[in-house]
Amino acid sequence: MHALSMVIVAVIVVATLGLAALAARRNSDAGDHYVAGQRVSGWQNGLAIAGEQLSAASLLGITGAVALTGFSGFYLAIGIPTAFLLVLLIVAEPLRNLGKYTLADVVSFRFDGRLLRASVAVTTLVISVIYMMIQFVGAGILAELLLGVPFSVAVVVLAVLMTVYMLLGGMVAATHIQVFKSVLLLAVVFILLLFVISRTGWNPVGPLVEASAKFGPEVVSAHRLDSASAWNNVSLIIGLGLGVMGLPHVMLRFLTTKNARAARTSSLIAMSIFSVFFLLLPIFGYAALNEVGRERIVADNKGGNLAVARLAEAVSGNMLLSVLAGVVIATILAVLAGIAIAASGAAAHDLYTNVIKRGDVSPRRQLIVGRVAGVVISLLAIVLALGAQNLNIGFLANVAFAIAAATLTPVLVLTIYWRGFNRTGAQAAITGGLLLSIVLVVIGPNVMGGGAIFPLSIPAIVTVPVAFALAWLGTLAGRRNGDAHGRPYDEIAVRAFPPRRGVATSDAR
Repeated sequence: MHALSMVIVAVIVVATLGLAALAARRNSDAGDHYVAGQRVSGWQNGLAIAGEQLSAASLLGITGAVALTGFSGFYLAIGIPTAFLLVLLIVAEPLRNLGKYTLADVVSFRFDGRLLRASVAVTTLVISVIYMMIQFVGAGILAELLLGVPFSVAVVVLAVLMTVYMLLGGMVAATHIQVFKSVLLLAVVFILLLFVISRTGWNPVGPLVEASAKFGPEVVSAHRLDSASAWNNVSLIIGLGLGVMGLPHVMLRFLTTKNARAARTSSLIAMSIFSVFFLLLPIFGYAALNEVGRERIVADNKGGNLAVARLAEAVSGNMLLSVLAGVVIATILAVLAGIAIAASGAAAHDLYTNVIKRGDVSPRRQLIVGRVAGVVISLLAIVLALGAQNLNIGFLANVAFAIAAATLTPVLVLTIYWRGFNRTGAQAAITGGLLLSIVLVVIGPNVMGGGAIFPLSIPAIVTVPVAFALAWLGTLAGRRNGDAHGRPYDEIAVRAFPPRRGVATSDAR
């Protein structure tokens, strides 16, 4: 079993290293490293965006959540397609038109000020480290089960491989690997689906019917929740729905496209893939509950993160399980590389080049600093991952979404759409949203347990309205103090929404 898994994982890793080596020929400057030289086509970027979200947190975490909590896990599955519809309608095109290398570039295009750029960069780093930690946890527990490698060793080896991808090929390599592994993962998921429904008379909802018969109808239906659980589900949906627009490594994808049209196309492609993929995860969750059992799932990992792996073993044997392990590890490596690039861009391009050095840095030195920063950030994520082995990575991902929804999302959206928005409002929103999000997570039940001060594990229902309120109040305060540190909004609007050929424009814009 371990030997077969090792061989398959090795083959896939070698293939991705080959892609990284080929990409290294095109990774010659900062533009190539951070945004692939803005040469990525719409369909390539769509598959790459899909790859960012078809991650360990999604496949392992959501499947495990459904297996352990039943219908409540559905909320995790429906949020991503909805979120990308909002991305398509609200930020995909203007983000591509306003940005350069990072999300801080988008905000700084409108507002001057090193403090605001630093705040956006720090928030990017916080979200990125949490998301890297999630991927390390998923890879570590999977490697421990399937390869017989200790959790800590697996995490370190994966970090080394991820660093190689980042140093060799940058965003060019990350894009090629994402496309490659997205196709592989979708193929493996489809094959697993065939095995699962073949055991239920080829009925796609057969696992739900079987779970209802075995464990009662409440397992597959919405049922009355206590007030804390109900509010937590609402908070989770808010965080998912708005959080994607603030995830740095996902939004950075729109800065890699050739033009705004490619950005829109990529969002449509990604949303189509999500709509199918995330609807399959509850089927796998209930199938795991039926075929593996809750006790075995919890025994493997308290967070339920190995449910889909045990399901593959139960319905098809070692071969598909080994292939699934290899593809998931490749998935994690690709996601890690993208996150590391987004985080290193925030550290090198924003903090070092534009905040500390005030722009007086050569492109070559910026690239070197970015690569060093990526290594340091991954080391921090490793340390955190070693202490988070038994947490459900779906939950951890939702914390990252909630923080993004209360920080970067309000600032990006209001920067693009609100004429009266100013620098003081942006600073208030991102600082207040970040601090409040961290405090509420720390005093919540997933950290403090039964002695929690704040009753919800996902704080978005509180932090998102507060962040928007802080943006409004900060803007009012800034107007009284004569805050005019930024470009005129008309210049922003023309850049964000350039007139399309054959379409009349209005002076009202």
